[in-house]
Amino acid sequence: MFHAKIKSETLKGVVDVVSTLVDEAKFNIDADGMELKAVDPAHVAMVDLKVQRSAFEEFSADETELGIDLDKIKEVLRLSRAGDIIEMEQDEAKNRLVLNVGNITRRMNLVDTAGMSDPKVPNLNLPAKITVTSDELQKGIRAAESVSDHIALNASPEGFEMYSEGDTDSVSLKLPKDLLISLDVSEKVKSLFPLDYFSNMVRSIPAGSVVTINLGSDFPVKLEFDIADKQGSVDYLLAPRIESD
Repeated sequence: MFHAKIKSETLKGVVDVVSTLVDEAKFNIDADGMELKAVDPAHVAMVDLKVQRSAFEEFSADETELGIDLDKIKEVLRLSRAGDIIEMEQDEAKNRLVLNVGNITRRMNLVDTAGMSDPKVPNLNLPAKITVTSDELQKGIRAAESVSDHIALNASPEGFEMYSEGDTDSVSLKLPKDLLISLDVSEKVKSLFPLDYFSNMVRSIPAGSVVTINLGSDFPVKLEFDIADKQGSVDYLLAPRIESD
């Protein structure tokens, strides 16, 4: 059993961070809220999402799994306006999720979760931790997209750099220590990542958010940030692109 009411913009934030990587997702729900772990089809990136019950206007649930087609949720969100409350209810008898927004009711079949795994989050002890605003990351992404299809993230005790190099041009965004929210780096580290994945992840982060980047040399990058007015948290993991000698 699951029944909840949530602000449309809060639900949109949840859907945006997950649909960046997958079209269908399994939400694990209990009395404390909901969580999700999902890996993209190419097994390059992962999302680990937690949303507390306090993020909802109303929330009641027994332990259950909901397999949801995220495109269908987006269709409902397009019918809503900022400030609207969306009511969600599980119809166990018909294996459906029923959504109400205003005078509109949408009934959608749930997706079979039998083939959906619960991937394990790797335990990474990464040596560099950089805290920055999402707006700065967006700026670096915009600069890089016209130059290359990959991006290097570099960190040192002096600061943080996003760097892209193409066949003819290169671009870098350098953020010295005094322009970062915090910097905990004892040694120089550098990893290269596919720009399309990194860009999509960064673009799903709410504007003005504080993002913690965990980085190592040729290790996955971990992005941590809050959603739902700090009543929810998201961790993204992205595998590095290893440079050949």
